[in-house]
Amino acid sequence: MMGYWILNESLSVILVLSWLGVNLYLFIDTFCWYEKEESFFYTRVILGSTLAWARASATCLNFNCMLILLPISRNLISFIRGASICCRGPWRRQLDKNLKFHKLVAYGIVVNATIHVAAHVCNLERYQRAQSARAQGLPAALSQLGAAAGESYLNPVRTLHPNTTAELLMTVAGITGLIISLALTLIVTSSTEFIRQISYELFWYTHHVFIVFFISLAVHGAGRIVRGQTPESVLLHNVTICRDHYAEWGAAAQCPVPQFSGKEPSTWKWVLGPVVLYACERIIRVWRFQQEVIITKVVSHPSGVLELHMKKRHFKMAPGQYILVQCPSISSLEWHPFTLTSAPQEDFFSVHIRAAGDWTGALCQAFDAEGQALREPGNLPRLAVDGPFGAALTDVFHYPVSVCIAAGIGVTPFAAVLKSLWYRCCEAQPPLALSKVYFYWICRDSRAFEWFADLLLSLETRMSEQGKTHLLSYNIFLTGWDENQAIHIALHCDENTDVITGLQQKTFYGRPNWNNEFRQIAYNHPSSSVGVFFCGPKALSKTLQRMCRLYSSADPRGVRFYYNKESF
Repeated sequence: MMGYWILNESLSVILVLSWLGVNLYLFIDTFCWYEKEESFFYTRVILGSTLAWARASATCLNFNCMLILLPISRNLISFIRGASICCRGPWRRQLDKNLKFHKLVAYGIVVNATIHVAAHVCNLERYQRAQSARAQGLPAALSQLGAAAGESYLNPVRTLHPNTTAELLMTVAGITGLIISLALTLIVTSSTEFIRQISYELFWYTHHVFIVFFISLAVHGAGRIVRGQTPESVLLHNVTICRDHYAEWGAAAQCPVPQFSGKEPSTWKWVLGPVVLYACERIIRVWRFQQEVIITKVVSHPSGVLELHMKKRHFKMAPGQYILVQCPSISSLEWHPFTLTSAPQEDFFSVHIRAAGDWTGALCQAFDAEGQALREPGNLPRLAVDGPFGAALTDVFHYPVSVCIAAGIGVTPFAAVLKSLWYRCCEAQPPLALSKVYFYWICRDSRAFEWFADLLLSLETRMSEQGKTHLLSYNIFLTGWDENQAIHIALHCDENTDVITGLQQKTFYGRPNWNNEFRQIAYNHPSSSVGVFFCGPKALSKTLQRMCRLYSSADPRGVRFYYNKESF
């Protein structure tokens, strides 16, 4: 199991540790600088170490806000996928974990934002204390600066009264800080698994508050609440000598009144590049939105799955890729990801959509999917398509042995792969690196087999004709049935073809024994690299990951299972 971890997870761990290391370095470096920098000596007299805490966390916030948009720049990731450096091996698999990294960076933002807010709450309290009537000594003297002509202030709390906090919150830094905090809270709380399952639309809309977040972030530093000595003042006013003679400031030549200014805002320098890059992503999406999508066929399957065949000019795809679909008549903002179920060799591209939420339900209703099984294009709603984009499944053909596992509607990504396999069997193409495909489909509704069984039947027939039956081994598992179905299955169990799918391979009833399946695959391919591709629920994903760890050999010459999960 340790050998599997090194093979599959070591690069991910190195990247995460590198991210943590950069965060730690930025925090410590900034913290030490503000603790020692001479120009902020008088600021530290009032604020103490919370100055360094606030500035160090702000630097880490800038770094993470710079990274947060990169993992969701789909065109960038697709471009990198096509680059030669990422064509093979573990580097390419890292691109499939883009959403995990996006979430990790988001956690970093939340942690540093919490530290930043807490530090500034302490700073506000200390500014108020230094301005109070009870304040004495150097903090009181520093707080009084700025009242006379030619002086600049250090303490932003100019007078102490009951509305001081409210007045500070009405400054540029205060208003933008509140907006940033509220926006971040809204984005994070609506991104939980629970909210996304209940209302994907809520998650989608609240996530776009990130626009307000980034605008406020860029403006936040313009308030210049935290101030330090100007470079000229540092040269003229020696704090080592003058800090103990604050009563003589301005009277003694060697101790002129110190001058202060706010630090130049720098957040925009951190986030400008990624924001421009992401803006280009959106511009590309707007451009693709304008391109005409021709719907050539609409099919409603008994299992509540809507099948759409479409054409679009200059559309090129690879097996396992996905697209983003928008229906303006339902929502002019929402784009939803769907894997392509057609093969590159076909003159159209298709998706299969299950009504599993508000948007998909409205889409099926808009296409009158409930009304008729096959509908020719007429007055159909307009669709916009962005993509295609790369995903984990595009690597199926890069392994000598691939194991494809689907649960329920998770079978859709594998349709394109199996169709492409069918075409490659039909056409005289260069030999495949892929020598064996194991396909598993677990489903609880027998009606869901209807549309996919036709594909498997044609693939089964073609491979038999070409003498390549060894290339594909498939197993279908039905996990739900009623009494009538059980009787029907029992009466026809001796027929040559399966009673549910019509295939020569009989359907299994119940769930797979993954220990037996992986043990057999490891036995059949003792020295191979096996790519395991999965699309389905988290619980099964964890089980499959455990199987990959368990049955990967520690010997470099033995069998090795590489786990890949489909995610959008």
